[in-house]
Amino acid sequence: MARMRDIHELNMDQVSWWPPAIGWWLLAAAVLGLLVLLWWGFRNLRAYPPGTWHRDARNQLLALKKLSRQLTPEQSLRELSELLRRIAVTRLGREQAAGLTGEDWLAWLQQQDPASFAWQEKATVLITVPYAPPGYASVSQEQVIKLINAALNWARYDRKARS
Repeated sequence: MARMRDIHELNMDQVSWWPPAIGWWLLAAAVLGLLVLLWWGFRNLRAYPPGTWHRDARNQLLALKKLSRQLTPEQSLRELSELLRRIAVTRLGREQAAGLTGEDWLAWLQQQDPASFAWQEKATVLITVPYAPPGYASVSQEQVIKLINAALNWARYDRKARS
């Protein structure tokens, strides 16, 4: 005990403030992570406010994307076709979207899509498979997922609200 120096005798110039202890680094990382999470949540909440068709459409498309692994590609395409029509009617009204069929429907989708997805070339299965007998068309699961992703991008934009 006699060899121990009193704390008052320490020179504060000898104690370095840099680099901080590991606890400060962990605290800084936690605060930064929390800020990123809050920013992401706020951005998501602004893009898809609760109770709007944007959020409902997005949630239904995401649910279909998860469920499509359990369904056959034909069943997934039937669901996607119906969901796209419901979104179109909600988005732009029955007068503009309800009467479209076949190639006109795909051309309309392509015209309305700000992401410029090639609906007329890549989505012809949407107008053939839902009405074909089971096992008639060969559609891959990857093709269905690509169409669902394109539908998610298409549903994200609201042309009426932006124009």
